[in-house]
Amino acid sequence: MDSYLILVSTFLLACFGVVHVVHGSNTDTTCPDFLCGNQEIRFPFRIKGRRQSQSCGYPGFDLVCSGTSDDEELFLELPESFNVIHIDYTKQTIELTPPSTCLPKQLHSLTNISVLVFPFQRMLVEKGDDYHFFNCSPVAMDTYINNDIMIPCLSSSTSQVYAISSWHSIHDLTILFPCTKMFNISSLPDALVPALKDTLVLFWSEPSCQQCESEGKRCSWNNSTKNQPDCLVNVIHKGSVLGSFFLVLLTGAIYYIYDTCIMQKEKQAIIEKFLEDYRAQKPTRYSYTEIKRITNNFGYKLGEGAYGTVFKGSISKEFPIAVKMLNNSQGNGEEFVNEVGIIGRIHHVNIVRLVGFCADGFRRALVYEFLPNSSLQKFINLPDNKQNFLGWKKLQEIVLGVAKGIEYLHQGCDQRILHFDIKPQNVLLDHNFTPKICDFGLAKLCSKDQSVVSMTAARGTLGYIAPEVFSRNFGNVSYKSDVYSYGMMLLETIGGKKITEDIEENSSHVYYPEWMHSILEETDEMRIHIEDEGDAKIAKKLATVGLWCIQWHAVDRPSMQTVLQMLEGDQDTLAIPPNPFASTGPSRKYAKIGVAARQITQDLEVIQELD
Repeated sequence: MDSYLILVSTFLLACFGVVHVVHGSNTDTTCPDFLCGNQEIRFPFRIKGRRQSQSCGYPGFDLVCSGTSDDEELFLELPESFNVIHIDYTKQTIELTPPSTCLPKQLHSLTNISVLVFPFQRMLVEKGDDYHFFNCSPVAMDTYINNDIMIPCLSSSTSQVYAISSWHSIHDLTILFPCTKMFNISSLPDALVPALKDTLVLFWSEPSCQQCESEGKRCSWNNSTKNQPDCLVNVIHKGSVLGSFFLVLLTGAIYYIYDTCIMQKEKQAIIEKFLEDYRAQKPTRYSYTEIKRITNNFGYKLGEGAYGTVFKGSISKEFPIAVKMLNNSQGNGEEFVNEVGIIGRIHHVNIVRLVGFCADGFRRALVYEFLPNSSLQKFINLPDNKQNFLGWKKLQEIVLGVAKGIEYLHQGCDQRILHFDIKPQNVLLDHNFTPKICDFGLAKLCSKDQSVVSMTAARGTLGYIAPEVFSRNFGNVSYKSDVYSYGMMLLETIGGKKITEDIEENSSHVYYPEWMHSILEETDEMRIHIEDEGDAKIAKKLATVGLWCIQWHAVDRPSMQTVLQMLEGDQDTLAIPPNPFASTGPSRKYAKIGVAARQITQDLEVIQELD
């Protein structure tokens, strides 16, 4: 930073030196050419307010440049402000448009019109015609007047005002009625007549600077020489070119130094940061000793599950983590391999981040980012859990985030990832309640082009497992199995009733998803902890989507991409799905399958995956 300030200071000092040299070459550097809009301004004109010397312009040739740099306008005050259209320095003419105020009114109020066009009076005849202004009906003028000048600024929708020259004989005009004379202007110079309705072109004969400029010199006004300007050697131009050359040379040298020194350091810093971030994205391998250190010797236990115990730790004060110590007695290490091999190489806002792992002898651990708000299970709509209920809008945001995470697993990676254990307990929430899918121990990889996936045992959690995972009678296992689990999670989230509780209840009780479908189909109203109409619409939409996702046959379920469209769309456009519980009591049958699933240990035949 200090070197940068030194470089800028050197540049400013060098610029000051160049400007000083240029200004010292000739005192006439106070008269540079200006651009106002697209018009070049030079002698005999000068711009007011630009701190130019009086010698830069001729008396009476002062112009006003106003507006922003992108929309500048040029005016000549005569004393009324005329808009300058074009200046021709060769022909010595200036083209103007009338002021925004009505010119005839201004001319009528002047006692000496010659004052208006000073110093351009030499091009005008000394005395012009008188002009009479008549207010007439449109019919009268269209019928009788041929050589007229209509004045738009004095006319209206019901009458038109015309200026008629005094050289017309009054006997030639048959418009005495219905026209009324308004006023007249005496001795109006011919050059001002077009300006009554159109542009005005004025000419100046003195001062003339053509001869001086043809010799490569510049004109300068001298009060003692009156109408003839002084012709000065154009030293200013040479000094400006020389100064500009040195300025460009100096700028190039400074840019070269900046590019080779400072920019190279900045580029190197960017590369180093990228490499640091890249290393941070890849899971780090920790030793068991390091795991003990970052968990403070396993002093803060967060929870315990079937596959291991979770402890809180921290890599630094700003980076808390959660460490899952895996049980040696469970499985053959497949969960560990799945977690590191799958989640360790994907990054998505709705997928939990694997920070690192430990494989130190028989000790295995997984290190995740710490998510302070626990799992979705803590915040679902339970009757006895109102203090933790997040509200329907927040629930909708959470389930939408989960859907985006699953859709990414199915379509966003090089290989399709099937999770096989989507449930509220496996949806963690960060400090902003952003959902993140976790627990990939049962996940499977399959190619997007591959239509077969091998399964040797049922996998998943009771109540969330798709029917086809148990029996080929329901079809083939596919990514639609995750869709089914998501639908069951969705229904539990909005209904506040554990799916597993329904399966374990007596078979005479109504199966919870079946009850949910009957509510939508028969009464079209939701009766689950709704406080206002907006919440009812959200709950109904989520229930409808959930029931679409739990269709018995996988071909009847939507893909996660379609689920996203349904969640983000209008609830009124969603149709109630077919009732999967209407025939032969499948809900009872599924309940029996669910209970029996806890005892499943036998191998299953290879099950094909749907495209």
